[in-house]
Amino acid sequence: MNYTKKRYLTYAIFTLFIFVLPFIKINGNHMLLLSFEYSKFHFLGFSFDVNELYVMPFLLMILFIGIFAITTIFGRVWCGWACPQTIFRVVFRDLIETKLLGLRRLKNKQKDIDYSKKANQIKKYIALLIWAVLTLIAASNFMWYFIPPEDFFNYIQNPDEHNFMILFIITLAGFLFYDIVFWKEDFCTYTCPYSRIQSVLYDDNTVQVVYNTNRGGDIYKNSEKSIFNVKQFSSNEECTTCEACVKVCPTHIDIRKGLQVECINCLECSDACTTVMGKLGKKSLIEWGSTNSVINKIKTNLFSKRNLAYIASIVICIFFATAMIVEKKDFIVNINKTTQLYKINEDKTVSNNYVFTFSNMQDKKVVMDLTLHNQKDFEIKRFKPFILKPKQRVKKVVIIKTKKRLFLSDKKDTPLDIKIDISANNNINKKQTWDLSFIYPRNDLFN
Repeated sequence: MNYTKKRYLTYAIFTLFIFVLPFIKINGNHMLLLSFEYSKFHFLGFSFDVNELYVMPFLLMILFIGIFAITTIFGRVWCGWACPQTIFRVVFRDLIETKLLGLRRLKNKQKDIDYSKKANQIKKYIALLIWAVLTLIAASNFMWYFIPPEDFFNYIQNPDEHNFMILFIITLAGFLFYDIVFWKEDFCTYTCPYSRIQSVLYDDNTVQVVYNTNRGGDIYKNSEKSIFNVKQFSSNEECTTCEACVKVCPTHIDIRKGLQVECINCLECSDACTTVMGKLGKKSLIEWGSTNSVINKIKTNLFSKRNLAYIASIVICIFFATAMIVEKKDFIVNINKTTQLYKINEDKTVSNNYVFTFSNMQDKKVVMDLTLHNQKDFEIKRFKPFILKPKQRVKKVVIIKTKKRLFLSDKKDTPLDIKIDISANNNINKKQTWDLSFIYPRNDLFN
């Protein structure tokens, strides 16, 4: 199986995975969902409240460090084998325009379509119509990672009540339509920042698309696009200059010039060269390997100090992310002061009001209760233990009152630190202790 067929198979698996993932649930939670409506983040079957997103930084670090590590080891393998931009271009160019409508030839991506023919003009609009439908499907699929599919299909039946969602889908679909039809590979070449950082991350051990100058010869000795200074050989040149590798390149480059930022590691040039050189009974001049293994004949070292540092960083982030998931709280409490700092009662006692937001993160009901540490000077008023249903969030106004008049300051209000225990089902092992600031007024306000 050549690289092109392997890529198509990878695209199919990747696309199926992206479409199916939003529908997979574990214990009622999605595998991956960031819901702004419910203020929830689901990851691998775990549900996190908006106040529990301390796991998110570690996931983002794993993502970015992983991109650097993969690029250093395998080059732009993401771009050629998994990037949605590449997959969409292959679907539109190779599947719709070429296979389905016969507007192009797979072996020559440099030749423009002749739209002077009436038949081709009709096929053009058919291709655009098909792609427009596919963009709407792709945009909807993207929304499933922010709106649960079960809600999405209900919302789509009442578009008047969900204007923003409909507008977002249409806008995203419009961007994909313009990007794939008109922007094409220019997005990869000029817009995507990934192509700009690759040259910083590459070294002689990076696995990439390499033209073997030892066999084919350096037909572009004066080219300034080659990044690496490798030994060149002019004898025994095997390149037939058929330029099959150039014609098939989707980003319109000549791989014989060496590594270029436009290359997305799709390896179509290697397949083209394999076909031509195979007729001569020879191996392809374009290989999937590192500069050391192909040009310098040195074994590729995948475990360099830099790569090991990347791997160690990822392992550390995974460890902390796992620890955060394992230590996930059974309930979450947010505490805020009301707009009124304090209230002086008729009996000269002082009250502070707080808004407690209780969130039950479990699949079973719990009984929430509050207990003050300093029972000598303070007491809780207007609060009784209550039942919090599974996944329920409840707001309660809690009044904390002094038991007697305190003589503290004649000049300014005094903040006092008090501690309060919040427990579920009287389980001391699961209780949370919070520090509250109790504002006590200056003495002259009591007169």
